[in-house]
Amino acid sequence: MVLGPLTLRDFRCFTRAEFHPTPGLNLISAPNASGKSSLLEAICVLLRLQSPRTNTLAEMIRRDTAGFSIAGRFGSRRLTCHLGAAEGRRLLLDDTPQRQSGEYLQIGLVAFFSSGDMELVRGPSSKRRRFLDFLGSQCDAGYLKNLRAYERALRARNFLLKAGPHRGRELAAYDGPFVASGEYLASARTRLCEDLAPVVARCVRAISGNDENISLGHTRSGGENLGTALADSAAEEQRLRQTTVGPHRDDIVIKLNDLPAGAFASEGQQRTVSLALRLAQAELIRIRRGSPPVYLLDDIFGELDTGRRHRLLAALPDDAQCILTTTTWQWLEESGSAARWSIADGRIQST
Repeated sequence: MVLGPLTLRDFRCFTRAEFHPTPGLNLISAPNASGKSSLLEAICVLLRLQSPRTNTLAEMIRRDTAGFSIAGRFGSRRLTCHLGAAEGRRLLLDDTPQRQSGEYLQIGLVAFFSSGDMELVRGPSSKRRRFLDFLGSQCDAGYLKNLRAYERALRARNFLLKAGPHRGRELAAYDGPFVASGEYLASARTRLCEDLAPVVARCVRAISGNDENISLGHTRSGGENLGTALADSAAEEQRLRQTTVGPHRDDIVIKLNDLPAGAFASEGQQRTVSLALRLAQAELIRIRRGSPPVYLLDDIFGELDTGRRHRLLAALPDDAQCILTTTTWQWLEESGSAARWSIADGRIQST
């Protein structure tokens, strides 16, 4: 299951562009602001209907156009995503319109690496929740459905809490769906962290070359019983006018050598841990789904020392499709028989 020919129309800086990645390693070298990151973003949008760079798909519509279109193949299936500024999103699977995204999202698998992944270690908890959600949506059949249900219930509760205590009866009507979907997400995230922990530890050692001890732990907001925690937080909710417990406040505790990695690890160690998290995410997708995801690595090698760069390249699976972007050709002699591409004037060309 690999990404086949891809066509972009009015996406970011691209008026119309085609990309024909090979099944193995693909290296895209081009200057900054030429469209490298936008190309990887388009692949992620096509396969997962979300961007690693923004929460608003409309931002990707090329200026002064009515909407964008991305079409491509993943394995034997043809995927098409249109987004119009006026009519919204339209999805096609094998040229058949899709009213819902459920079946569409069962096709493509993605692992996305970027220089911003350091935020997984030292950034806010929202970055780590997004990491778990991106993983859970690809390897747990019920995850995305429950995430959307939870988000709807959370928005409704917060709206009613802001309206004041006179909306209490309406507020109680959302407690059941909120707790049911929230418990599902919390349990799924705990299992994901348990499965990730040994893989992350192995990847940290592989990239760093050192025998460092790393642990992951899922912190559930509200503890083991969300229903009880929700009832106990009622007074605090009324005071703050927002929902104060639930998976929207979960976190992952990451410790390196028994100390919080975000506070005590060096920058090099934090970068190693962030790369290990992404490698482990990809491996867990392979384990759960029986097929590797497409590895998208956006300009991360320039920030690594020579040893880590070599070890990261060695850690990429030989049987996975990998698409890497870089600004320089200097290290490409290490990449063997990789397919090589450049981007100039909005065109993606084999070199």
